[in-house]
Amino acid sequence: MELTTGYNLTEAGLIPEDWDIKPLGSVLSKGRLGGNYANQDAEAELPLMKMGNLARGTFDLSKVQFIAPRVLPEPSHRLVYGDVLFNTRNTLDLVGKVAIWRDEIPVAYYNSNLMRLEFDAGQVCSNEYANYALNTVGVISRLRGLATGTTSVAAIYTRDLLKLPIIVPPLSEQRAIANALGDMDALLAALEKKIAKKRDLKQATMQQLLTCETRLPGFSGDWDLAEFGDVATIRNGKVLCSSTPEGTPCVELEFIGQANGRLNGFIEATGASSKYSFKKGDVLFGRLRAYLRKYWMATFDGVCSTEIWPLIPRDERLDGGYLHLLVQMNSFVDAACVSYGTHMPRSDWSVLRKFLVRLPSVSEQIAISASLSDMDAELEALEKSLEKLRLLKQAMMQELLTGSTRLIAKEESHV
Repeated sequence: MELTTGYNLTEAGLIPEDWDIKPLGSVLSKGRLGGNYANQDAEAELPLMKMGNLARGTFDLSKVQFIAPRVLPEPSHRLVYGDVLFNTRNTLDLVGKVAIWRDEIPVAYYNSNLMRLEFDAGQVCSNEYANYALNTVGVISRLRGLATGTTSVAAIYTRDLLKLPIIVPPLSEQRAIANALGDMDALLAALEKKIAKKRDLKQATMQQLLTCETRLPGFSGDWDLAEFGDVATIRNGKVLCSSTPEGTPCVELEFIGQANGRLNGFIEATGASSKYSFKKGDVLFGRLRAYLRKYWMATFDGVCSTEIWPLIPRDERLDGGYLHLLVQMNSFVDAACVSYGTHMPRSDWSVLRKFLVRLPSVSEQIAISASLSDMDAELEALEKSLEKLRLLKQAMMQELLTGSTRLIAKEESHV
């Protein structure tokens, strides 16, 4: 392999000759595991961050559990802004995730599967830089190589973690890299905030249009009041995957976007498990309490997990597009929150079917759907821009954190 001038070949790949490779343990001042606290799904005073809450670089609070009442956590396990957490246990693919805490909620603690990493200020310029550095493609790959266990339950032990080779640029260059990536994060945060505002505006507009608070021009007359189960139903077409034609698409909850109504993929139906069948135009609605804002209007025929309801109009009073809007309303989601089961609570159809909906004429339903489709198109365009920006950030991280692109010349980096 021909070496690039000014670069050395190391176990982490090509890096600038004035950068170092060091074991993670040499740049850490401390690592502290969280507490083994009894916890619950039911909301309580003290949120508990667990392995499922760590994404790559950030925290995911779509599902939060809580320390059981009357359990007193150690003050040292309370998260502080800027803490970097490492996930010691998870599936083989997800173990080793690293994220930085940015006070996403006012108070939170972390459990014993997470380790708070504290860095030597003489080796690492900031926790922000450390979070970026530990989320590069190379580090993620090397962390997976340290994992031991099965596909479903794997661990990275402290003794192995401390030996992890990481790239260590001079402190001045670390600061420049952290600032550049921080600017990108600021752009991402601003776009995410704009998208959230647009979603709130759509929700408010839906509330007005679907409850008859506001009428579209050209429409008048009274609306009917009906129970949801009288105008909509679940397509009761359960099938075995083994009996479906080869190549039948199978949609799982993980493939449906959160609160954006889009499908991100599917798999081929295989095995002997039972699934719901669905048809093009059905409204698929995630019935697990943690995923009630997962919905998709089917664009093809297929099968789906039984944790998803394929909803269809029961008679001619309800248009399919209007049904798609109804399941997005906050009031509908609140009704779907009434659930049964303790391990994975599911919406209770006997409750949800009694949810009261207002129904205009079908022509007005179609007009309402059309008026909101423009807002959906704008949201989709913004979300595509967000995805492109995220990919650009990943490319920047790869370039800057491996030294492929330098922000500070060699002779300046040691000043």
